Amino acid sequence: MNRRKLFCAVATLGLTAAMARADDNVRFGRDVLPILSQQCSACHGPDEAERKAKLRLDVEADAKAKHETGIPIVPGHPEQSTLITRINSGDPKKVMPPPESHKTLKPEQLEILKRWISQGAKWGLHWSFEPVTRSEIPNSKSQISHFKSPIDSFVAAKLAKKNLALQPRANPQTLVRRLYLDLIGVPPSPEIADKFAADPSPAAYEKIVDGLLAMPQFGEHWAHTWLDIARYADTKGYEKDLNRTIWPYRDWVINAFNRDMPLTQFTEEQLAGDLLPNATSEQITATAFHRNTMENDEGGTDDEEYRVAAVKDRVDTTVQAWMGLTMGCAQCHSHKFDPISQQEYYQFYAIFNQTEDSDKGDESPTMPLPTAVERAKRAGLETEISALEATSGRPNPGASAWIEE
Repeated sequence: MNRRKLFCAVATLGLTAAMARADDNVRFGRDVLPILSQQCSACHGPDEAERKAKLRLDVEADAKAKHETGIPIVPGHPEQSTLITRINSGDPKKVMPPPESHKTLKPEQLEILKRWISQGAKWGLHWSFEPVTRSEIPNSKSQISHFKSPIDSFVAAKLAKKNLALQPRANPQTLVRRLYLDLIGVPPSPEIADKFAADPSPAAYEKIVDGLLAMPQFGEHWAHTWLDIARYADTKGYEKDLNRTIWPYRDWVINAFNRDMPLTQFTEEQLAGDLLPNATSEQITATAFHRNTMENDEGGTDDEEYRVAAVKDRVDTTVQAWMGLTMGCAQCHSHKFDPISQQEYYQFYAIFNQTEDSDKGDESPTMPLPTAVERAKRAGLETEISALEATSGRPNPGASAWIEE
């Protein structure tokens, strides 16, 4: 998880997604699928019980096949496509969506569908499942010679279409303030800002960046975003919302950011750190990602009911955190938008349905996590006990309990 590359990647992805709309090509996953899902899927989607006219508009073969009233989508010919003619119909018995659905396509949505069909009605997946492609850097008339990043070209091209221009370069004090807020979440002192203003060279800027990345506050600031995704909390939730001891996981995440831990390791240890060969206490602590579920200590609750609730929460959170998908809908039915069936949901559920926790008040199973000082003290005590036992010639059965205390 190279931090420099990470920040650039996040910025580039956001801008690339915005700039991609500047072209005239309609993309199925980005432009068409949201319209079909919102306006059509309730009657012409995966729900067999609610499907009308035996037509699925979420399946390419069916959407482009001949039906009783014609072919919904004829590539290259929107005027022959019943999808368009029915939307444009003035007959309340034929118009789609039907009046009783209380859904209406906006003119710009209809235009997108027409353009898409005119361009060949190329099918695709949700944009998040499409391969990542490198965008061509725009050659904007507003190109400025001092552009230092391709991102500037994308921004300038987009602004030019709106008859806008880039703002002047920020002054050194503003630049260093933004840098501090982005990396550690607090502004610099006036002295630091003035020092950079006196020498706003690339070398000075890079030195500040390296210094901020080396500060423990960097991990503390950036870890909170991941901890929100991982639904970290210092209390158990539900009606009592009692305190819980799970802060070592919080510290593990902070340390992972500060150590610049690779994303592959960051993922592996949180999802399955306890299954790694000779797993360390830190790797096992990382799996507390799965223990951030709520716990119900109220009297009379069914432990198995809330254990199952915790398993479902782990399924949903894991998929949302690493895949950006909402899988929870498939608990009750095949997903209406994301390509996840109900069967696939419970296949995924089975992977997590092997936990030892059972929503007990003692939060079991737990693991002791002594500090380095405590480990050293324990080692010293064990050495002392061994020496005493060697002198006396017999073991002391209460020694282990004494050390734990």
